[in-house]
Amino acid sequence: MKMAAISRALALTAGILPLLPGVAQAQSDWPSKPVRIIASFAPGGSSDLVARQVAQHLTNRYGQQFIVENRAGAGGNIGVDFVAKSAPDGYTLGLATSGPLANNKSLYNPMPFDPEKDLTPIALVGEIPLMIAVNPSVKANTLAELIALSKSSPQPLSIGNPGNGTIGHLAVEYLRINNGAQFQSIPYKGDAPAMAGALSGSVAGVSAPVTSLTPQVQAGKLRALAVTAANRFSGLPELVTANEQGVPLEATVWSALIGPAGLPGHVVKSLNEEINKYTNSSEGKAKLASLGMSALSGTPAQLQQKMASEAAKWKRIVEAAKISVE
Repeated sequence: MKMAAISRALALTAGILPLLPGVAQAQSDWPSKPVRIIASFAPGGSSDLVARQVAQHLTNRYGQQFIVENRAGAGGNIGVDFVAKSAPDGYTLGLATSGPLANNKSLYNPMPFDPEKDLTPIALVGEIPLMIAVNPSVKANTLAELIALSKSSPQPLSIGNPGNGTIGHLAVEYLRINNGAQFQSIPYKGDAPAMAGALSGSVAGVSAPVTSLTPQVQAGKLRALAVTAANRFSGLPELVTANEQGVPLEATVWSALIGPAGLPGHVVKSLNEEINKYTNSSEGKAKLASLGMSALSGTPAQLQQKMASEAAKWKRIVEAAKISVE
């Protein structure tokens, strides 16, 4: 009887403990010092600028400094690997893109980390869709027409992309494999060289993030055929999506806040709520739109599901096209 009474008392104490002021205070102490946000690409690019927007918002909300630290290289893997190997105490986070969170798993061998096992998904932030555009001399006004043109051409149409294994490259291979497009992917070293190839006519077209191509489209130097997102791009609202043309394709560079595996649940919950407040606010949407990014939001579970589904989607394309990155 005495042992049963002691057990009941212990159980009651355990039930009350989380409600005690000391325990609540321990959880609310985070953050009690500056927090690092690792940006996995070089300063000045869209990923870096998004990280700085997020860091500023979190600094304002929590009253502690959120400091962006750039660790670029290996398609974003170096920065995310640093996060994965950091202590799960909430003081090292990462602003990462779809490459290291999903696509790179099939492209790099070996990968220094496993996105599904070594990271804690926190919150989606936004996405930048691809645009497929052509030199004005190409006789196609839509993506569907370009695919039809490629099938009737004696030689495959050359389509430039920002580099081997980039989302621009994967999207072209997706169209070739799933729609029978007779395309030849031509990798360049970055968005600007790929765009220059299309402008000069060295390649028929280009598949690259919409932000890099919009000025040339607006100037009439390139003809935009489609944007590869679920919805139209606000910067070019008249440009139809690939899906609207009957060509199912969604290919975007999406960004998310992540941490190392084992991040405390109360930290994840708090950060997710703050990021969602930002991306759902008019201010947040406007600031992200200034970078060509559409705001996203959702739960950590939805981010985890997106990481897994995107990894599976592009794994099939990488294997079918035999793409690898050294």
